[in-house]
Amino acid sequence: DSQSGDCQSTLTGHSGDVNSVVWSPDGKQIASGSGDGTIKIWDSQSGDCQSTLTGHSGDVNSVVWSPDGKQIASGSGDGTIKIWDS
Repeated sequence: DSQSGDCQSTLTGHSGDVNSVVWSPDGKQIASGSGDGTIKIWDSQSGDCQSTLTGHSGDVNSVVWSPDGKQIASGSGDGTIKIWDS
């Protein structure tokens, strides 16, 4: 936690560097973007991977949730921004 500095959880599953991590607006999920070209959606309490979004042909360098939590935008080294339903 932030006061003790103890690691609360380690999420594993990407096969490349993790370049971006963001909490969902409601705090229930975490999205991560990776050099493996995927975005993973994680349950923030259990740490379980709920889904893997594929479609970029390059590293995913940026991930952000929409303010209403209904969509995710990802930016990639392939020169595209993709909008995903969350």
